[in-house]
Amino acid sequence: MEILNVLKSIREEYSQHASDVNSLAMQTYMKDKFIFFGIKKPIRKEILKPYLTQLKNISQEDQIKGVKWLWKQKEREMHYLAFELLFRNKKIWDKNILELFEELIVSNSWWDSVDYIASTLVGYYFQKFPERKRKKTMEWMKSKNMWLNRTAMIFQLKYRDKTDVDLLFMSILPHLESKEFFHQKAIGWALRQYAYTDMKTVKKFVESHSLKPLSVREALRHA
Repeated sequence: MEILNVLKSIREEYSQHASDVNSLAMQTYMKDKFIFFGIKKPIRKEILKPYLTQLKNISQEDQIKGVKWLWKQKEREMHYLAFELLFRNKKIWDKNILELFEELIVSNSWWDSVDYIASTLVGYYFQKFPERKRKKTMEWMKSKNMWLNRTAMIFQLKYRDKTDVDLLFMSILPHLESKEFFHQKAIGWALRQYAYTDMKTVKKFVESHSLKPLSVREALRHA
């Protein structure tokens, strides 16, 4: 079955499970930035079960086609479906899929999408293609787009002892003085996550740099 037909069928199922009450609550939680069907994650998971086979082994060309169609839909649940499609087919990705990730990061941008793309999609991508990691993330560090900055800081959240610590610190340094909440929070989150692996190094970094109070609190939350 052609991928767009599968996605349109899922959209129809979503529309049948829409909840005005949940939709309003979700929209409010996301600061009225997006419209929602109002379908909570457990129900979405049940709706998707019959389609899981059709969402796997999708060529990269069809992944891109499907994701771009999903990204044009107004309901946020359709954007979440784009992530489902991508991650289920991650073993098929080639190096060029990163261009799509960048498009997703800078459009329909909010913390829920960017954090998933960064920590899960981009995080896996750079493990698969480590030779692209440093050059690309250094571009993101210097970008005027805060969501690309945030991605550079948090894509290693799941790396643990595989974290490139020098790169992590390099991604943080350009934004130490930022007044932007999403910069400050990302700095603290990235440091806190690495602190589970090496608290001593994180403490040393915090003590030797002028971090904003929010970043310090987040970084040393479990110290």
